[in-house]
Amino acid sequence: MFFRPGEHKDHGLPHNPFKSLVVPRPIGWITSLAGDGTLNLAPFSYFNAVGDNPPIVLFAPSGRQREDWTKETLRNVEETGELVTNMATWDLREEMNRTSATVAPEVDEAAEAGLEMIPSQLVKPPRVAASPVHMECKFLKTVEFPTNDPAARCYVCFGEVVGIHIDDAVIDDKGQVDVTRFKPIARLGYMEYGVIEKVFVMQRPE
Repeated sequence: MFFRPGEHKDHGLPHNPFKSLVVPRPIGWITSLAGDGTLNLAPFSYFNAVGDNPPIVLFAPSGRQREDWTKETLRNVEETGELVTNMATWDLREEMNRTSATVAPEVDEAAEAGLEMIPSQLVKPPRVAASPVHMECKFLKTVEFPTNDPAARCYVCFGEVVGIHIDDAVIDDKGQVDVTRFKPIARLGYMEYGVIEKVFVMQRPE
């Protein structure tokens, strides 16, 4: 089959397959603070790393209004200049999913999901205690992109990683992070997720 994105669903399928093709995508489970100190914890399926010197991560909220719940994290990050990304794992899948609920800005998603939060070292937003990996970040910039829906807005927010926490239990005897020990989950298409339980190694050719 062939179709052109934005051409009135001419793919003929019940759902747009795009998100099922760019997979798996890491989940950006992001903590941020509003200007008044209110905590926000939200997962983003458009999330990744885009640099390593310095390390830079991005997340991309989108929706019909910048003021809606999906933009709360973006607004917080732009106002305070800080965020934390927490690794979403198999053991934390239900809690991560609960923090994706649409709630009022004053609601503490972490408390609603029964998650303990612990202080960060270099930024004010706290970390999810049960997550094995946290990245403390400073806001760099936001870029707005065009969309096919005139009423929708699409943003990409970049943050520089200034501090990294790794649970010693996930580091093997070679000094490498063993992802099979904590089973990170990833976003697929539709309502589907994947989990990393097996890895393989291939050496680059000389």
